[in-house]
Amino acid sequence: MPFTYEYPRQALTVDCILFGFDWAASRGGELKVLLIERLHDPFRGSWALPGGFLDEADPTVEHAAKRELAEETGLTNVFMEQLYTFGDAGRDPRGRTVSVAYYALIKLADHPVRAGDDAGNARWFSLSEIPALAFDHDQIIRTASERLRGKVRYQPIGFELLPRKFALSQLQNLYETVLGQKLDKRNFRKKILKMNLLVEGNETQANVPHRAARLYQFDQQRYEELLARGFNFEV
Repeated sequence: MPFTYEYPRQALTVDCILFGFDWAASRGGELKVLLIERLHDPFRGSWALPGGFLDEADPTVEHAAKRELAEETGLTNVFMEQLYTFGDAGRDPRGRTVSVAYYALIKLADHPVRAGDDAGNARWFSLSEIPALAFDHDQIIRTASERLRGKVRYQPIGFELLPRKFALSQLQNLYETVLGQKLDKRNFRKKILKMNLLVEGNETQANVPHRAARLYQFDQQRYEELLARGFNFEV
């Protein structure tokens, strides 16, 4: 006897929010988000987050997110963390659709993007200059930005956006940009250096109009050792 299912089955999609920091941008750098131009209806020609429908062949929802990201932007081997589930009625004109959103922080130079088969274009946009978006993707980006601002204070995720070797001024600029506020230079440096998570190198910044600053590296192993002992990272 065939099994009958009395409840409606909602469509399930995934959306990917990728943040990157553009150090070549004006004003000392900009936080950017990756968008794709939609090739198909609904919202044909509009900008949107990379994503799509869960396939029967996807073993997990996360696998679907990584597959869609690769298909639409060419990006692979990106570690993504689940952000939130969006399922308000009316968010998709095709019918009731629930979307599981994932977000990631990446270095722009290490991950060149290209538009895939399902996207007309793929571009990085400054968070202050995001165009009108399809679906409720503006809300998803706001939610991801709020999560980023909260998490960057209590976990050293900001180092994932930095070059491997960086000056303290770059680190402070990154935090000020993500948090949207100015930080006292002396207090910020004192707090960061007191954590003993940075390794000072012998190199200095190159091609800068001011006095070249010493470059540092984040000591991931040291952080993990301290974390195991109950260390609390807080900026």
